Amino acid sequence: MNNAEISEMRALRFRLPLSAIILGALGLIVLAGGFLALAGQLKHLHPLLNRDGGLALVVSGIALVLSGSFPLAIAFLAAQRCPAD
Repeated sequence: MNNAEISEMRALRFRLPLSAIILGALGLIVLAGGFLALAGQLKHLHPLLNRDGGLALVVSGIALVLSGSFPLAIAFLAAQRCPAD
């Protein structure tokens, strides 16, 4: 086997972790809500969804997206390290 075949086999073994998908999707939803709250679009829903609440939502959304990147990085490194069967 040459290096191209080995790298192709490694790419086939990589699967996107479910936790990365869930945390990433939740993070994007929270980020969208945070940006809407920062723009003042959600203040009629609840008094806490003003600019300060929007900033908290943006920070939480970033934290969720970054939390989803850890299982993704671990899966990517595991796919590179293990030889394909």
